[in-house]
Amino acid sequence: MTFSLAESSIFATMPDDRPEMARWDPGFTRQITNLVGPVIRRYFRAEVRGVSSMPPAGGALVVSNHSGGMMTPDVLVFAPEFYKQFGFERPLYTLAHYGVFVGPLGDLLRRAGVIEASRKNAGDALRAGAVVLVFPGGDYDSYRPTRTANVVDFGGRTGYVRTAIDAGVPIVPMVSIGAQETQIFLARGDSIARRLGLTKARMEILPISVGFPFGLSVIFPPNLPLPSKIVTRVLEPVDITAKFGADPDIDEVDHHVRSVMQAALDDLARSRRFPIIG
Repeated sequence: MTFSLAESSIFATMPDDRPEMARWDPGFTRQITNLVGPVIRRYFRAEVRGVSSMPPAGGALVVSNHSGGMMTPDVLVFAPEFYKQFGFERPLYTLAHYGVFVGPLGDLLRRAGVIEASRKNAGDALRAGAVVLVFPGGDYDSYRPTRTANVVDFGGRTGYVRTAIDAGVPIVPMVSIGAQETQIFLARGDSIARRLGLTKARMEILPISVGFPFGLSVIFPPNLPLPSKIVTRVLEPVDITAKFGADPDIDEVDHHVRSVMQAALDDLARSRRFPIIG
């Protein structure tokens, strides 16, 4: 199948009422990947290791730590290498908070494979044979304080395990290091958010950070990320049924996934010589 520039142009943003998965546009995704991928790779000197260890076909749930705050480059580091390995015939969907789809940017994100985070959306994509990327820790993880930069922290969220079990797909753990060095993260501000009643609007944190060029930031103004070297590593798939049986314990699976991720992240941290430089 071919895609003309008119069909997949960045500027073609007419309203679209189709299901979210159906809005993925391989031609548009290719354009974005070819345009943004090299910039991200050079700016962050990004490396992605172990992509070939992913299942060669079929659905898979990629579970990763999340880093870098509002300007997290995780997806833009991983996606180009995924498509380089598997081509644009195999879709990669990324689950995201509904808030990122507000405004005209929402349609562009959906065309690039970003879908609203829900058990149904993830399950539909996985059962259709797609690869789904999820960051269980979300903003809570991406704004973890600098003193715990190399700690996998999902904030107790285990729904990803049930999603993989229900869809009958393996979990592919993935870890990334470096993006948490793009600025200094002082605190998540989750206690402040609770005191201010922001949790009623599903705003669970009020992060405080220091960076370039604005210095101190409480979410806004967003500082630009420093060019820290980012290394991402894809780990071996976890076949849940084979390892934990037909009726697996959710907490046990979650503990195993986080444990192998933490070990891999510790390994990357040990080989890192200096902050930012890598």
